[in-house]
Amino acid sequence: MSRIEAALGRVAPGRPVASVCRPVEGNSEETAIVTFDDGERLVLQCSDDPAASRAETRLAREIGARTAVPVPDVLEAGRIGNCRYRVTEHVEGENLHKRFGALGPAAQTLIARRFGWALGAVHDAFGFDRYGSLAAGDGGLVPTGADAGAGAYGRWFEAYAEAGIDALPPCFEDLKRPLAEAIERAGPPADPTPRLFPWDLRPGNAVVADGEIAAFLDWGGPLAAGAGLAVAKAERLVCEWYVEDPEPLRRAFRAGYASVRPVTTVRRADRLVATVRSVVDGDGEVTRPGYPERQGTAAVTFHRGRLEALL
Repeated sequence: MSRIEAALGRVAPGRPVASVCRPVEGNSEETAIVTFDDGERLVLQCSDDPAASRAETRLAREIGARTAVPVPDVLEAGRIGNCRYRVTEHVEGENLHKRFGALGPAAQTLIARRFGWALGAVHDAFGFDRYGSLAAGDGGLVPTGADAGAGAYGRWFEAYAEAGIDALPPCFEDLKRPLAEAIERAGPPADPTPRLFPWDLRPGNAVVADGEIAAFLDWGGPLAAGAGLAVAKAERLVCEWYVEDPEPLRRAFRAGYASVRPVTTVRRADRLVATVRSVVDGDGEVTRPGYPERQGTAAVTFHRGRLEALL
């Protein structure tokens, strides 16, 4: 019996199932869309990392409770052996990754503004007292990094940048030293209020229906960091990933953010680090920008172009 089957037996024992679809897209969790005989659909996810799964589950629930950002309702969560499972509602619509690049400028602008609004909303709702990875604690989400005292963010930011540079594959070897030097020259950033950093806020983790974003998906691996870094990373994934000229989308993104809270300062170092951290995925593979996705040399050229422009 698979983990999905075991979890399904726990959450819907004896309920007739019409189909179980396992989408190709997804994160590190094993995901299945379950359709029952009565037509209801649910999304079931299993994870080998209980701590990460608990953090994502807690964050999704808190975003739903504390903001107007649309997220799928978490219906049930539990554990079977070493597997932690989560059941959420299935939101009808189309994955925006496949649609975004083909949309007209007006539609793209509206969606970019919506992404900016969503990030502004979670920044407004979530502030922390430390930086670093977030874990689910008894009182909510708890940062696991250093205290937000004098110089704490500079130290965390430097370590986060170094980890990203070290992860770059050999085809970026000639850029590693210039990147490290450029980030060092920028000096340590001031100690901002730690805000929620949803590092993978992108069209591929959103569902669109009737021209509107119906749900933002995948809140895994959340961090507490400066708002400027979060803005820089989201703008990279939303405004630069699919189009030749990112400026109209960046303006729309900023306008959406500003509709909730004042737009934060984004430093050049924020953009450098956000770009570095978008080059490879969790498996160390070069990410594939755009749709149709750039592969191989084309993907490397895309990332190098942005890094060299920033340098």
